[in-house]
Amino acid sequence: VQLQASGGGLVQPGGSLRLSCAPAGSVWKINGVGWDRQAPGKQREMAARITADGQIKYADSVKGRFTISKDNAKNTVYLQMNSLGPQGTAVYFCNAVVGTWSGDWGDYWGQGTLVTVSS
Repeated sequence: VQLQASGGGLVQPGGSLRLSCAPAGSVWKINGVGWDRQAPGKQREMAARITADGQIKYADSVKGRFTISKDNAKNTVYLQMNSLGPQGTAVYFCNAVVGTWSGDWGDYWGQGTLVTVSS
């Protein structure tokens, strides 16, 4: 299963972007989902998660500005990012636990989408 992330790009400080992530091809369902990010020269960190039981977690640095959501009908996870500052510049990686039609479950990561916050 490949996860395809999209929506990254260049945005001005204070602007917004919405990232999307979905499996390529048809799958049965996605369960726990999340977004990590890695800023230049820094370690990868969790940005937001929806756990398998529906709990939503955010990194302190994005609380109140980022919103993670999941569309179960489309098997797609989103990350709405508002009030982006230069510290938002990073490669964003999506993650999902995916159930296939054959009954297999796996934990997958997308290839990453670059967000650059700059004027």
